[in-house]
Amino acid sequence: MIRFLVAILFLFVSLFASDNETILKRANEYMQSKEQSDVFRAYNDYKNLYIRSTIENDLDLKAESLRGIVESGNILHIDVSNYSIELEKTKPQDKPKKSDKKQAVQIQPLHKLQSVKWDKEKLILKFDKPISNSQIEALTLHESAKRRYRYIFDINSAMMTSSHNISKHGIDAIKLAQYSPQSLRLVVENSSEIEVKWSFENTFVFIMFKPDVEKTTQTAAVKPSVEKAVDKDKIIVIDPGHGGDDPGAISNGYREKDIVFSVASELNKILKSRGYRVYMTRDRDIFVKLSQRTKFANDKNAHIFVSIHANAVDGKNKSDINGIESFFLSPSRSERAKRVAAKENSADISEMNIYGKDSYLNLLNHHNILASNKLAIDLQRGMLGAVNQKYKGVNDNGVKEGPFWVLVGAQMPSVLVEVGFLTNQTEANRLSEAGYRKALSYGLADGIERYFANCQ
Repeated sequence: MIRFLVAILFLFVSLFASDNETILKRANEYMQSKEQSDVFRAYNDYKNLYIRSTIENDLDLKAESLRGIVESGNILHIDVSNYSIELEKTKPQDKPKKSDKKQAVQIQPLHKLQSVKWDKEKLILKFDKPISNSQIEALTLHESAKRRYRYIFDINSAMMTSSHNISKHGIDAIKLAQYSPQSLRLVVENSSEIEVKWSFENTFVFIMFKPDVEKTTQTAAVKPSVEKAVDKDKIIVIDPGHGGDDPGAISNGYREKDIVFSVASELNKILKSRGYRVYMTRDRDIFVKLSQRTKFANDKNAHIFVSIHANAVDGKNKSDINGIESFFLSPSRSERAKRVAAKENSADISEMNIYGKDSYLNLLNHHNILASNKLAIDLQRGMLGAVNQKYKGVNDNGVKEGPFWVLVGAQMPSVLVEVGFLTNQTEANRLSEAGYRKALSYGLADGIERYFANCQ
């Protein structure tokens, strides 16, 4: 009871620490930035304002906050469909103000990669429209245990063709693929460090590679916007869903608990090989209470908590539904998110009645929400990027909010991923393949590394 009252007090203080006008102005300023981290901050502010508007019954504030949630959520690829519906019902007679039009983020048609070619040590990527710095993210990862360097470039663009042959003598591997519907990814891997510089001009992106050279004085060329060796002194807790007497979803001859344990075990091996400290909430086929899973993560002082599940749906069209999706904790009003959560929560429903759970979830809405949003997006991008290199037709069902009891109580960023639908025959068959599960595991590992690299 004391912890419950403290949580209420914390929520009350945080909600009313700043006046509404100041927070709205700050959120709108964040939305003018092209940095994803600022859009995250705006999204979080708009969510704060939405809760305030509900408490204060302020319809004007509700309309402003809902507009902000929808705009920022769409940019971050978060499912805000229910907020969109509520926005349409809120003050329908109002028309957007001129100031709103100025603040709205303009979503331009996606760039398309037209050609890739080498000019000596320079890789030249040509696009159909002028490229900007904000469309390019660069990241350097160094795995000292395996003596491997990876140089990653994510470019907000689409590919005109499915593949390009861009191998280069002196570099172990170069891969270019559509990482997500909005982003293509260039990955350069080498057993020794490479001097990498990049720049852009009009419709061209120039990337210079100098393999096996000693470090020299930097020239005026533009360096990658992010160039960090990932801090491997991180603790990760992986949670394979269900287990023991709780098989999870069962469909097409497969059990959820078996599929997710395989993915989690492979992810455990990959992360440990990269130097991380990793723990699993279960290392065999046993049942662990939902509340004990996050307690385990808290006791280990984990930096992140990742719960792995496989999906299933009912109904006559269940065989047509497929795809990968990721959830972070929230008392979501999305009926679909509630249905998924009900399935995952059912194993341990006795610990607190539904009214107690909803109250607690409302209090925890802001707990690590920003970091969990980021982690969910990186995991989602990682999984899709990995499987789409070999498998076609894997749907991106996006990042969503959900009232998942297994995430309640986590004192660190926490995400629940659904790696596919067992009720879809094609997806169930893929999940039964070791190669597909391994690709998912590598995608999750890459997503975790990207999250840590960008949050240092």
